[in-house]
Amino acid sequence: MAWRSSGATNELLIDNLARNGLITQARVKQAMLGVDRAHYAPFAPYQDSPQTIGHAATISAPHMHASACESLLAYLRPGARVLDVGSGSGYLTHVLAELVKPGGRVVGVEHIEPLVEMGIRNTRKSAEGRGLMDSGGLRYVNADGRLGWPEDAPYDAIHVGAAAVAFHQPLIDQLKAPGRLFMPVEEGNTQHIFIIDKKEDGTVTRKRDMGVRYVPLTDAPR
Repeated sequence: MAWRSSGATNELLIDNLARNGLITQARVKQAMLGVDRAHYAPFAPYQDSPQTIGHAATISAPHMHASACESLLAYLRPGARVLDVGSGSGYLTHVLAELVKPGGRVVGVEHIEPLVEMGIRNTRKSAEGRGLMDSGGLRYVNADGRLGWPEDAPYDAIHVGAAAVAFHQPLIDQLKAPGRLFMPVEEGNTQHIFIIDKKEDGTVTRKRDMGVRYVPLTDAPR
């Protein structure tokens, strides 16, 4: 149904995603309605497809952002702390911040410094984004996301927006108990989303989900 979900406006895109069953939760729909994708995707913002943002990076298709939010939703409560690894354009980082306000905090980690600057510029295009940044509810940092961001840990939820070659232990260590990590992982010539849950007693489980195709989670370009 993804190919039928594009729209001429942000509202039509989100409505079509919901109509086609790609958004099922009202909170996710409301958050995505509140973040205009045109502020983050410069070419075809309301198509349900990935778009290039430069620096060998992409902004994922809207239905993938919806899937990530719905998978993490039980942990995206007001006041929650969230880490977004590979924040790129800043779009999903902003959506996640909408889902944990008031009182929540989202850190977007990006290893390409021009993309950190892009995320800040994009988020500040809207009054809502400026408010989140000025209040400390959302910020972007330049760092190796494979190492997480210990300064604000532990996190209720962690999203990884690029394909990892391993289950990076620092990210699991920085999860709260309970907490959830959503990440694509390379397995040979394929990639799958993995849902990693840390239970209250600290035990960790992994569940393989859908097959995907993400850009790799790599070292910063030299």
